[in-house]
Amino acid sequence: MHRLLFLSFFFFLVSVGYSQSTYNLVLLDEESQEPVVGATVQLLELRLGKVSNEVGEVIFEDLAAGTFTFLIRFMGYEEQRIKRTFPLDNPYEKLFLHHDHEELEAVLITSTRSSRVIEDIPTRVEVIAGEELGEKGNMKPGDIRMLLNESTGIQTQQTSATSYNSSIRIQGLDGKYTQLLRDGMPLYSGYSGGLSLMQIPPLDLAQVEVIKGSSSTLYGGGGIAGLINLISKRPEEEGGLDLLVNGTSALGLDLSSFYSQKFGKWGTTVFASFNKGTPYDPAAIGLTAIPEFDRVTVNPKLFWNPTANSELMFGINWTTEDRIGGNLDFIRGEPVIDPYFEENQTDRFSTQFIFDQKIGNGLTFQIKNSLNLFDRQIRIPDFRFGGRQISSFSEIHVSRLKEKTEWIGGLNLWTENFTQNTGQSGEVLDYQLNTIGAFLQNLWNISEDWTLESGLRVDSQKESGIFALPKVSLMFEPADLLTFRLGGGLGYKSPTVFTEETERITFRNVKPIDPLKMEAERSAGVNFDVNQRWALGEELTLSTNLLLFYTQINHPLILSKQEEFYVYEQPEGNFKTQGVEMNLKWQFRDLKMFMGYTFADVTQKIEGAVSAFPLVAKHRLKNVLMYEKHENFRIGLEGYYFSPQQLNDGKVGQAYWIMGLMGEKYVGEHFSFFLNFENMLDTRQTAFDTIFTGSLSNPTFRDIYAPVDGFVINGGFKFRI
Repeated sequence: MHRLLFLSFFFFLVSVGYSQSTYNLVLLDEESQEPVVGATVQLLELRLGKVSNEVGEVIFEDLAAGTFTFLIRFMGYEEQRIKRTFPLDNPYEKLFLHHDHEELEAVLITSTRSSRVIEDIPTRVEVIAGEELGEKGNMKPGDIRMLLNESTGIQTQQTSATSYNSSIRIQGLDGKYTQLLRDGMPLYSGYSGGLSLMQIPPLDLAQVEVIKGSSSTLYGGGGIAGLINLISKRPEEEGGLDLLVNGTSALGLDLSSFYSQKFGKWGTTVFASFNKGTPYDPAAIGLTAIPEFDRVTVNPKLFWNPTANSELMFGINWTTEDRIGGNLDFIRGEPVIDPYFEENQTDRFSTQFIFDQKIGNGLTFQIKNSLNLFDRQIRIPDFRFGGRQISSFSEIHVSRLKEKTEWIGGLNLWTENFTQNTGQSGEVLDYQLNTIGAFLQNLWNISEDWTLESGLRVDSQKESGIFALPKVSLMFEPADLLTFRLGGGLGYKSPTVFTEETERITFRNVKPIDPLKMEAERSAGVNFDVNQRWALGEELTLSTNLLLFYTQINHPLILSKQEEFYVYEQPEGNFKTQGVEMNLKWQFRDLKMFMGYTFADVTQKIEGAVSAFPLVAKHRLKNVLMYEKHENFRIGLEGYYFSPQQLNDGKVGQAYWIMGLMGEKYVGEHFSFFLNFENMLDTRQTAFDTIFTGSLSNPTFRDIYAPVDGFVINGGFKFRI
């Protein structure tokens, strides 16, 4: 009897031991067969998560007998759920991940420098990619202004009534507080930030990443309101040539081409475009709403993979443009007495270099550098201004990916040198700024529900001193489709004369800033957001996002007029922006509906006096209805509302709506044609308000708070060879 009990107990222990299973899952790209590194695999029943290592492997140990669900996610790939019943006959499995039709392939460089999918990063990142990027690119193939302006919480502010120049405002703050990056490198800052939005065609962009709020830990000063990172396309295995031809009812023309190909260890991309604008005056007031311009852009890149774990990229970008707006008859070549005009001649040349090396055990080493030369000459009646900016960015950093943590640390050097060669005598705006920075960032999976991202950056400038910039973001994911994020940090902005305000007056009679007498503007900000997704049926889903934001900038630089000169001062005071962003997305089969609302309360407190910050629409609405059959056709209707804005002259602008209709039809796998009706209501500031006072020969321009180009139809075709 005792022997029988002993044997029964022995076999029970053995069966229990054998019921504890191990599961080795290897994730591979379906096309390249290469390992997918950094993918997140969650075991839903046990609330256990792991990240794939450098060979794409994830190992789950000590799994009890039973059926479990595994959720696999990685940026650029379709989300997959698989069920496995343990014990398995074969505990080793390869799983091939499929590229998502609505997301582009994962890129090597991302704004947070993390290899995780966006849903698993504590920092809130918004991505414009895939179908949405293609749709916006059809509407404005020549620049990225519309692509950004139609995003919740972002407003592009036109700074010139005749040249069309615009800057970016995030959450209502001045454009100088937004960092614009290209592949993680600052190519558009200082004087070279002028006209940048109008000179970046979107065809060679893989995606656009937006981080709102202080983003200074990895990229240094300037990202007080947030950053926008333009991610370039990479070579594709299949390769090919994409062509885009677009024309407008305002007699504009856009010709763009993008070539991509991989040749074994080598790869290349080549982007080239020609953009032309014809002087256009829909209001018949004698001034151009769209200027005359001719622009050529060429951007070739070379990629080399000397080993399976290393990659080198080198590229150049060259843009040249002649742009002139103002008196319509004068620009058309007719004789005019004392005409007003604004002419911009720009030449932009930059290089980009990136070297990546995977060392092993999740360790990656990267070097990158960019060199930028920018020359811009501005001419208006009786005044000229021009100069050349030479800037550079160099960085070396190391990252280490483990199962529950990810470390990133590095050093970078940022230089800017502007030399004025044209302008009024005695008021030279030359400046030089060198910044040395060191940064360290950690991403830590505290538990299955909590993830912490923390970082510290220290910048050193000879003129302004040392800046310590901490940042913390915390993510709580109590359920698979519910996420909370809370983050905040410090930022700063070095004094510069190149802002929206001086752009409006074409730098005329602007006094230079003495960096020894002006301190940097400093900021503190915090964001809190909630993401929720509901399945309201088998085919109906609702996704919501609520963002609460607050940022305060202390000791802001204020441009004031003293007699005939404009002088920057730094009185006691602050700028504050606080508000709410709400995004809703309904999807039922092939029908999608987007709704976005922004409430931005932006105030300025100067010497104790509080007033509304100018040129901010406190209430904005975004409504988009889209019906799409993948690779067949799509049609969409858009409507945007802007509430009244406080103007710099003390008046208040009118509220307005903008509506548009777009459509695209695919013919086969390689051809599509599109047609867009932009601003169908013909909403124009010149229809309900004025844009200047005085005479046509000597106008004094008011703030541009509404469109001036009115109803424009554009259409064309795209062809892939």
